[in-house]
Amino acid sequence: MPTATADPKRRALGKGLESLLPQRPAAAPPPPPTPAVAEPTGKPLEIPLDQIDRNPYQTRSHFDEAKLSELAQSIAASGVVQPIVVRPLSGGRYQLITGERRWLASKKANKATIPAIVRQVSDEQTLEMTIVENLQRADLNPIEQARAYQRLSNDFKMTQEQMAIRTGKERASVANFLRLLRLPESIQQKVESGDLTFGHARTLLALDSPEAITAAAQKVMALSMSVRQTETYVQGLINPEAKEKKESKADAQPEDPNVREAQDRLRRTLGLKVRIEDKNGKGRVIIEYSGLEDFDSILTALGGD
Repeated sequence: MPTATADPKRRALGKGLESLLPQRPAAAPPPPPTPAVAEPTGKPLEIPLDQIDRNPYQTRSHFDEAKLSELAQSIAASGVVQPIVVRPLSGGRYQLITGERRWLASKKANKATIPAIVRQVSDEQTLEMTIVENLQRADLNPIEQARAYQRLSNDFKMTQEQMAIRTGKERASVANFLRLLRLPESIQQKVESGDLTFGHARTLLALDSPEAITAAAQKVMALSMSVRQTETYVQGLINPEAKEKKESKADAQPEDPNVREAQDRLRRTLGLKVRIEDKNGKGRVIIEYSGLEDFDSILTALGGD
């Protein structure tokens, strides 16, 4: 049986048709998919960490690196227990609202995703939620709290009463934190670092000039004064006459010679300043000490360990 061969004319005809018919353009590659933004559902979703932006309203500026590392180790072992809260942005991204420590620690633990609750909230609500979370967790130092309240006031025109209602604090407390921003910048830094407490700072505000506040704060820190000692010291600066009168009264000898003799005997025995305040057979014995050695001497004299 003869073998079939292709007809040269047929091949030519096919080639001619191809040359006559217009060529279809190659199909363009499909565009890359746009990351889908999760709809607010109130339920935790696993969201990639690299799609989450830091909260621009974050009021906390300091994080304890040691505690952050501990949290990262816990997350690496057991995951994130409490979801963070984010809000959707354009381009498939999210903005952190609350949970920055968990977000940072998850990055430190080399996690790819983090459980998050998506909420559709305004800038004002974002700032409120950030402040409230930090205040409730006591994560802010006094100056950070003061700046947070100031931001609510400046950015959203809230009154102290409104801020107190929104954050669940007393109005007087809000006012006291805001007053801290009247401190000189160098003293604010000492409060922020923990060298001075909120009580110290509030007491120093009774002084009338930045120079007086700075000088007093330096002495308070140098002598490691307690808040109560600071109050006495500041009152002495404000009213030196009252201080002198109080000191002269403290140095006055008891009227009863027996009480006076007992006071002198205690002073000689302890080698410390002792004052007995007696009224009709009732009163108190005040022993002043200036260090741990003196305190140990008092305990030993009283039969303590």
